[in-house]
Amino acid sequence: MTGDCLGVALEYQIPDELWERIEPLLPEPKPKKKSGRPRMDDRQAMTAIFYVLRTGCQWKALPRRLGAASTVHDRFQEWAEAGVFERMWQAGLMEYDERVGIEWEWQAMDGAMTKAPLGGKRYRSQPDRSRQVWHEAQPVDRG
Repeated sequence: MTGDCLGVALEYQIPDELWERIEPLLPEPKPKKKSGRPRMDDRQAMTAIFYVLRTGCQWKALPRRLGAASTVHDRFQEWAEAGVFERMWQAGLMEYDERVGIEWEWQAMDGAMTKAPLGGKRYRSQPDRSRQVWHEAQPVDRG
């Protein structure tokens, strides 16, 4: 099943309720220096960015109906530099905190700090021959 004129499956489209939260976080577009094609719609650009992030496809593998890969990638870089995705993450955390609650005083990360088995200089393998012998050896293709 496809959605609007983009021909994108509904599961990849940004719902209106979510877009209403995202749109205020976007910076004002920079004024165009020259005439040409109009700027890609912000919602369409974000839909394409989310598509890449959700599917894991490469930018150049982005379906053309979502927009030109270079345009979408440029917008992604522009918004990343402007802190859009960080603001989205912060807004999501704050909303989750309001609904469920986050214990801000205590946080943990999953990790392990152990020595690698048999690691370090003690067990490092030694070369079979000395450097002098190595440099004196002739390549196979020389006579």
